[in-house]
Formats: sequence, structure tokens, C-alpha cells
Amino acid sequence: MESIAIAASQLNWNGGQRITLKAGDTATCTVLRPDQLYGIFIYNSAQNDNNAAVNVVWSNSQPPCQITVPGTTANAGLASMGFVSGTDTQTISVSLPSNSGIAQVDLWLGSVSMPTNTSGLNNQPLQANGDPVPFNKYTRYYAVPPSKWMNLTIASTITQFISCQFRQDKATVFVVNETSNGLLKGQITKMGPTASETGAITITTSQIQSITENLQGDGSQWVWMDADSQQNSQSATIALQSL
Repeated sequence: MESIAIAASQLNWNGGQRITLKAGDTATCTVLRPDQLYGIFIYNSAQNDNNAAVNVVWSNSQPPCQITVPGTTANAGLASMGFVSGTDTQTISVSLPSNSGIAQVDLWLGSVSMPTNTSGLNNQPLQANGDPVPFNKYTRYYAVPPSKWMNLTIASTITQFISCQFRQDKATVFVVNETSNGLLKGQITKMGPTASETGAITITTSQIQSITENLQGDGSQWVWMDADSQQNSQSATIALQSL
């Protein structure tokens, strides 16, 4: 596990909170935990149709990983997601190069424990009563299911609704009502050997307007986060039912 030296001028991102980066800005988180998988959710918020090239440093011995966030008008695009494990590093730095012009991105850190600072996000418990609840942009649901079978349903009438589930050292990207094109090129980036292992990140798709999965609780936390645009999330719901 690596620890990266950071400059005093870099933004403290240890809470994983929702922040905005502009050209020349760098945010650094130094508290990643071993055996936990983290997702960086990045939205292009520049209000224009210019791509943003975001650099992520996760290792002193490996070059920065570049994540391209497609440009959209009025912050209407999808999240680009970068995954990294605290087993490989305790520190990550995310930056927009100083020559990025008017580029701007919103981002936050997701995991079973992140963000600890939920300012700017809608952080809610997901009750295991089977009732569908809205699954909007900027929403994070969490639950600690008991040691029994549960049923998870994510539904949307919009084509290709994207969300992410965290389970300690694993993540599942759900794509409801997938289009023939599937996810955008580069929409998911895996950084480091642990996040790149088979089974660390699973992509689950459906060609209908819902995805249903059985999960078995064990008294530890599960987390679900919206990774789509505001307009694509308008009809999306999530429900957890005790079986």
C-alpha cells in the first residue's frame, strides 16, 4: 500500500465530499482503507460541450491515470467513474491540468464508508420494506441488512439508467434498460491491481426497465449511488425488500 507525498496547497478531500475542480485545482484524500474499494464519481459541470481530462494519481511508481469526462451543456451528462482500492494506496489526488481552460468538474468519493462529509449529496437509509423510493442524481442510499436474504430492485422507464452498488471490497455497476451501445468508452476506469482483479467490479445489465437481485445480509453496510444525469434519474427508483 502506497502513501503519496502531497503539497500543502492541495485541497483536503479526506471527507470525500462533493467538490468542484477548475483548471489548476487538485484535491487529495489520504485516508483510504485497506480492503475497501472506492469509486470517484466525476460529472462535467462546465456548462459547455467541452470534454474534461481529469488526472488521478494513485501511485508514485505508476503514471497518473487520465479519465475523460464528456462535455455536456447545463451539467446534463453522466458520471465517469474511476475505481481504486485502499489495499493498493491510502492516498489519491484528483486534478484538472492548469491548461484545461474553462473545464470544470463536480466529483465525490463513494464506498461503504465514503463520503463521510455528505454535504451536497442526499444521504439516506434504504428501508427494507419493499417500497420504491426515488433514486435521483446526487443520491446515496445505505443499509445494514441482517443475516438473511433480501431483494433489491432498481427500476427506470428511461433508457440506460446507471447506478453503483458498493460492498466493502467490491462494486457493481447496474445498467437498467441498456441501449445497444452500452456504456460510453472510458466511462469506467480501474486503477491499480486490486481494482483490476476479476470480480472486483461487476457490470450488471438488463434490457428491460428494472434489475432485480437477491442479496444476503451479514450485518455489514451496503451502499447504492446514482451515477446518471438528472434527467435520466427522474423516473428511477430503488427498493429493498426483506424475504
